[in-house]
Order: sequence, then C-alpha cells, then structure tokens
Amino acid sequence: AVGRLFGPHLDAHTAVLSLQNGVDNADRLAEVLGSAVVPAAVYVATEITAPGHVKHRGRGEMVIGPSLASQRIAEAFTGAGIPTTVSDDVLAALWSKLTVNCAYNALSAVSQLPYGQIFNVGEVADVVRDVVAECTAVAQAMGVVMPPDTLHSVLALAGDMPGQVSSTAQDLARGRRSEVDFLNGFVVRKGTELGISTSANRALLVMVKLIERRNVA
Repeated sequence: AVGRLFGPHLDAHTAVLSLQNGVDNADRLAEVLGSAVVPAAVYVATEITAPGHVKHRGRGEMVIGPSLASQRIAEAFTGAGIPTTVSDDVLAALWSKLTVNCAYNALSAVSQLPYGQIFNVGEVADVVRDVVAECTAVAQAMGVVMPPDTLHSVLALAGDMPGQVSSTAQDLARGRRSEVDFLNGFVVRKGTELGISTSANRALLVMVKLIERRNVA
C-alpha cells in the first residue's frame, strides 16, 4: 500500500531501501514500484515505551544489497552513527535475521516476556533449536548458504539482549495484527512448497494467529 502511494513520486534515479523484517519484502515492493529495490537486513532492538518515545535496547547496524547507490547510502548511514555494509550475499543476512525473528518473536509474543526470561522454561531451548533447523533447511533448499554458527548466534541473543520484547509481542499487546505471516508464516509456506516439515514454525504461527483473532474479537 505504501509503495503504491509514493511510487508516482519516484524517478529513475531514486534509490529505495526495504527495511522491513522478512526475506522477500524488497521483491514484493519492486513489483509494485516497477523498479529495483535495495534489500536491507536491519539489526536493532527497540521498544515503543510511550507515544513518540522509542527506547533503544541494543545493536544498530545494517547490511544492504548491492546497487549503484548502495555505497553512498552505506556511507551516509555510517556517518550518521548506523554502521552499514554492502554485501553481495545480502540474502544470507536476510535469512539469518529471519531465523532470529522466527525463533524469538512468537515465543516472546505468546508469553509476553523479554528474551532473557523465556529460556527459564527449559524446553524453550529445544523449540528454538527446532525452529532454527527448519529455517536452515528451507533456506538451504532455496540455495541460501547459512552461517555455520547460526544456532549459536540465535541462542546467544537472549544473553545479549535480555530485556528486549519482540515487535510481535508489542503488536499483540496493543491489539494489532503482527508480521508473523512474513516470519514464521513465510517459512511454513516455503516449506510446504519444498516438501520440508516446519512443524515448530507452524505451531508458533498458529498460536500468534489465535491471539490476533482473540484481540480482534
């Protein structure tokens, strides 16, 4: 919808970045705009604490895909205090970010707990391992090479950002629809297409959707 609104105001020299969570946002936005969109993996933890107030809880860097404007964009962001790199393998970065989101967002949302507390239930680590394994299997089937330390990085996040509550949790707490369809839901859809079991992601997707339905009702 936003793409259709600002599309008429762009010209052939305009560079557009997609900063949303998910893997295929840049492609979907490019279809609407009819021109290339630069994908970006954004690594930052924030929380809306009050209207007009956003609390920074950790990290704050980006990885963006290659384009004629990407180096200038990266330099501008880095100069503004947001370290940004250009990567020819941005798809791997997007999948790594998606895997983190799939592992944490729904669990934090269903429990309404920050990352550091959800692991107080021992079985949560097993669920996270299953989610990471499913995401990795789907990514590899799509030709994406995931970093070998993906599971370690995902599990370490709870210690790195113990007070962070996921964006999905914040959406549900405010009675809004979340982006779970583009996170766990995306993995489930691609897994179905590829014949790969994604039962852990499917269970988390269903639980979040049930809460969304309750909030709407």
